[in-house]
Amino acid sequence: MNRAIIKTDKAPAAIGTYSQAVKVGSTVYLSGQIALDPATMVLKETIGEQITQVFENLQAVCVAAGGSLQDIAKLNIFLTDLSHFALVNETMAKYFREPYPARAAVGVAALPRGAQVEMDGIMELLD
Repeated sequence: MNRAIIKTDKAPAAIGTYSQAVKVGSTVYLSGQIALDPATMVLKETIGEQITQVFENLQAVCVAAGGSLQDIAKLNIFLTDLSHFALVNETMAKYFREPYPARAAVGVAALPRGAQVEMDGIMELLD
C-alpha cells in the first residue's frame, strides 16, 4: 500500500518526532494540532483564538493532503477545561457542514506548550 508523508508550511512545523500527517492509501492520519501560528510558532493566547487557529492548522494539513476539513471522518478534541466545549461547538459550526464527522472530546490535565486545546483526526479521501 502507498504511504506518503504530508507536510506544509501553512501549518506549524512538527515540534517533536512526528509528521503533520501520514497518508496510507486513501486514508490520512492527521497529527494533533495546537494553536501555534505557523509563521511565528507562537501560541495564540485566548481560548477562542486557540480553537480557531487549531481548525486553521488542521485545514491547512487537510488541503496539503488533497482534501478538506469536510473529508475528516473522525475528529478528536482535547481540552484542558471542558467548560470550553460550547465554544468548540460554536467554532466548529463555522468550519464544518453536515454531515459532521464522528467526534470525541476529552478533558486532559495538560497539553504541549501550555495549549488549552488540541485536535487530531482521520480523513478519508473519496474519488
